[in-house]
Amino acid sequence: MEVNKKSLKAAIIGILISLISIAVIFKLTKIVVTWEMILHVDWRFLALAFILHFFFWLFWALRLKFLAFLLNTTLSLKYALETTIASTFFAAITPSSVGGEPMRVKMVAARMGIGPASAVVLAERLFDAIFLIPALLFFLVISGFAMKLGVTVGLSFFIFLFFSLFFFYYTFKTPENTDRFAFKLDRFLRRFISARKAEKVLEVVRRELRRFRNAAIDLTTRSPCQIAIVMLLTALMWFSGFLIPSMILMALRLEPAFLLSLTSQFILVIVTLVPLTPGASGIAEAGMVSLYSHFVPLHALGLLVALWRIITYYTNLIVGLLVTILLLRSTYLKDNHQGD
Repeated sequence: MEVNKKSLKAAIIGILISLISIAVIFKLTKIVVTWEMILHVDWRFLALAFILHFFFWLFWALRLKFLAFLLNTTLSLKYALETTIASTFFAAITPSSVGGEPMRVKMVAARMGIGPASAVVLAERLFDAIFLIPALLFFLVISGFAMKLGVTVGLSFFIFLFFSLFFFYYTFKTPENTDRFAFKLDRFLRRFISARKAEKVLEVVRRELRRFRNAAIDLTTRSPCQIAIVMLLTALMWFSGFLIPSMILMALRLEPAFLLSLTSQFILVIVTLVPLTPGASGIAEAGMVSLYSHFVPLHALGLLVALWRIITYYTNLIVGLLVTILLLRSTYLKDNHQGD
């Protein structure tokens, strides 16, 4: 994974879509940002919003570190945090918000191999889903807000999750099923590469798929206490990110609307998984306006969306790019030893 012209082009496209979307929002809400408005912002809450975004990274890194620990691999917190931040850059330049997985797999694989690393990253998303679906339902019920949209989004996500789990369960239920899947991949690869090269690839694929299966089984047999720790870190991670809009509203000296904002964030995070634009640019802004326009004054809506995207999207781009460049200059992705 490297930062090349294609990556930078995708980043520029994502930024342009986001900026155009924000400009349209400002135009539709007829807001003009003046120095008076900027000086009126409570910078303490705005700083808190940035701090919450850092905690989003931190709890994500702690979860990654703990999942690796469950597979008897030591990741330093520094390395886990760099992995997390770097992956957010690639998520920001690829369609949907899950585009950072290949980067995390690559970096974690430098410590434990591709198969187990893939199992760790897949486990991350599985724990996200286990948390997000019931939490979304809970907040929809207690808030009564956007019930129809929320149920539709949640149900669609649940159906996708169900079929994905069914596929993985069937594919990796037995070593024989795993080998059959590897041979199917081999037949597919032979359409594009030579038979000799495909044979070498098949050996690697079979080995790593088996290692993936063993790692996945190992993770599913963890103690209830260990699973609870992963779920706690998952909840802390997402709530850190979901509280950011409320902090921005308080910075704008408006009601934080915690309940309605949290419900909206649960809906938005699932909607932005749809792989349409780099970093879900345009989708995120439009979804934010659609949901928050019900409880945020029109004159503040554009500024809320702009600040939210600066904190949760542009920060990922800038900091993630810097961390990625530093990683590419280091030996992190070349070494195959444990720890730092």
